[in-house]
Amino acid sequence: MSDTMESLRRNINRAGDLQSVVHTMKALATSNIGQYEKAMSALDDYYRTVELGLSLFFKDSTPDIFYSGLKRQKKAIVIGAIVFGSDQGLVGQFNDIIADYAVKILSALPGKAQILAVGERVNARLEDTNLQIMELFTVPNSIKAITPLVEQILLKIETSNSQGKVSEIQIFYNLHKSRTLYEPTSQLLLPLDKIWSLELAELPWPTKNLPEIIDESTSTLQALIHEYLFVSLFRACAESLASENASRLAAMQHADRNIEEMLEDLNGKYYRLRQTSIDEELFEVFSGFEALSHSRNSAQ
Repeated sequence: MSDTMESLRRNINRAGDLQSVVHTMKALATSNIGQYEKAMSALDDYYRTVELGLSLFFKDSTPDIFYSGLKRQKKAIVIGAIVFGSDQGLVGQFNDIIADYAVKILSALPGKAQILAVGERVNARLEDTNLQIMELFTVPNSIKAITPLVEQILLKIETSNSQGKVSEIQIFYNLHKSRTLYEPTSQLLLPLDKIWSLELAELPWPTKNLPEIIDESTSTLQALIHEYLFVSLFRACAESLASENASRLAAMQHADRNIEEMLEDLNGKYYRLRQTSIDEELFEVFSGFEALSHSRNSAQ
């Protein structure tokens, strides 16, 4: 009887320790989500500045100039795909959702896809498909670590473009919607979208002072496109990291509920067993008292 009660007590203590870990992970995920949300918000103003700069060129130039960095290949179309996932577990269906989405979109496109995977978990998931994995990148563990990753990816993109290896580049990531919700999305990174360029061309200049391009127009345009690519990749990575923590938060909330139910069940069993033990001890005391009283009465 005592061994069973001791076993239940150990299980209750272990469940309590696990719940403490879950609460810590929930707090950490919530804090991370807030940081990435602030980073994305701070990025909006800079992105707006880049858009205004590009709008000057879109007003006066034909769309073809913006696609000069890519060499379209009619016979052998190659699509470069950048898929953002996670390195760590405890994120529910996070990697499965974005991997399945990327496979679905790429399978519907003509040509061969080559993947740059960000995250070991999503890389393992993509390896189970027929897609070709070209390189694996580590997921940033902080906001400051996003920039070095983006610079590495940009270097790969520029090298592929200069060598004419790809016809277009797509990025796939989970878009953060709320504290525990996200959805998969994709963006055509290159060539630049014509509809988007026409919309930018209609943007009004925010002041009465008309802008002027001082440097050579081609180099200025290339610099603005580089910044546009940087911001787009940075935002995609930040969105993915926020979504990863949202998925982890949802998983921890589910785990917390399960632990609460487990503790309620274990505590119920423990107190019932303890009450049974007390009742048996009282019964033994009562039986002993009855036997002792009967013995004394018989002696008299």
